[in-house]
Amino acid sequence: MSAARTVAAPAVTTAPAAAAPDRWYVLGLLTVVYALNIADRFSISTLIEPIRAELRLSDARIAFLTGGALAMFYVTVGIPVAALADRANRRNILAVSLAAWSAMTALCGLAHNLVQLTLARFGVGIGEAGGTPPSTSILADKFPPARRPMALTVFALGACLGAWLGSSVAGTAAERGGWRAAFLVLGIPGLAVALVVWLTVREPRRGQLDGDAAPADRSTFAATLRFIGAQRSAVHLLIGGSVATFWSWGLMWWTPAFLQRSHHLSVGQAGQLLGPMHLIAGTASTLLAGWLMAQRRAADPRYVTRLLGWVTALTTVPSLLLYWVVSERAAVLLLWVFVPAVYFYIGPILGLLQNVVPAHMRATTCAILLFLANVANLLLAPQLIGVLSDWFASAFGAGTESLRWALLFLAPTGFWAAWHLWTSGRTICEDAARAS
Repeated sequence: MSAARTVAAPAVTTAPAAAAPDRWYVLGLLTVVYALNIADRFSISTLIEPIRAELRLSDARIAFLTGGALAMFYVTVGIPVAALADRANRRNILAVSLAAWSAMTALCGLAHNLVQLTLARFGVGIGEAGGTPPSTSILADKFPPARRPMALTVFALGACLGAWLGSSVAGTAAERGGWRAAFLVLGIPGLAVALVVWLTVREPRRGQLDGDAAPADRSTFAATLRFIGAQRSAVHLLIGGSVATFWSWGLMWWTPAFLQRSHHLSVGQAGQLLGPMHLIAGTASTLLAGWLMAQRRAADPRYVTRLLGWVTALTTVPSLLLYWVVSERAAVLLLWVFVPAVYFYIGPILGLLQNVVPAHMRATTCAILLFLANVANLLLAPQLIGVLSDWFASAFGAGTESLRWALLFLAPTGFWAAWHLWTSGRTICEDAARAS
């Protein structure tokens, strides 16, 4: 992330920060939008157990309903929408997308059977595909290159807030009014926020803070892929970020159900336990990442990639232990260590990617990351864990502990992510210079 500050510095000379006087308001509002994106997506993870029990589903089938149904459309619609965002009005795309996924989340609360709920989750995925790529592209035109790592780390606070909403608020609503009430509580407010985005956010001129050297032309998806393929650091960042989400968010997706099965918590108790971890520890981790990105050492992008690699590798250890220990107290303590790691890498990776591709390729590059990451953490990880859990239960008689063994199977992949993040630093300076 900090990488950006080093190599992009020459372009900053022609782009005064005063060019975007509303940038802090826009950053705050888009962070709220991102929070709603995560909340509407993550809430169903908290509700896995009551939905599974009512609809009488296996772990493999509930995995598809909760993750795969959303991911199928999220990942396929995401890249075309992002390509449009690299050409058309990003504010309009964002506002319409927010209204769409909020309405579909509310419709999840009106579903009475598996087919209706699955169709509503399809709609949530289609809407959410237009959330993050336009947002990050808008912010790249509100903040100069040297400030983008910091701005996108603040933007990443939306993930902490959203996970808290999807855990604590959804869990409490489900405890009081059933799982359908949780979707209504989270979905309806998004419609009002969509109107605020439409009325108050101005579309910035694309590439306005990248200096005279910034290209003003438009790019095709194929051209963007070719450029990324030639940027070794971008390839490693995309793979490392995707595997990191496969590891961290894949584990977190099933953690509420794990706490309910292996430690006998209710849906409300699991949500109230995890919610503060996301909000407090996740926010602290994101702010720490932002503070580190603002340090002088972070002007060297290689420092950031090494930092990301070390943090990911070291926190893989508690992610293994927390699903191994049988003590609830020990598991909770380990969760307080692991949950912050889920957020530490988000902002820096987004910031680094924004600076190793030209301005007219940023939304598409972000969508490619989201495509890979969400295939990993919404489609592959939940489904793999669900299938493994069913297999351990039937083939080995693991019973309610089958989920524990499935999670332990996934946890070591954090080391794989750490290697890619570390390796991205080898060519990142040259790659960022080429992009600018």
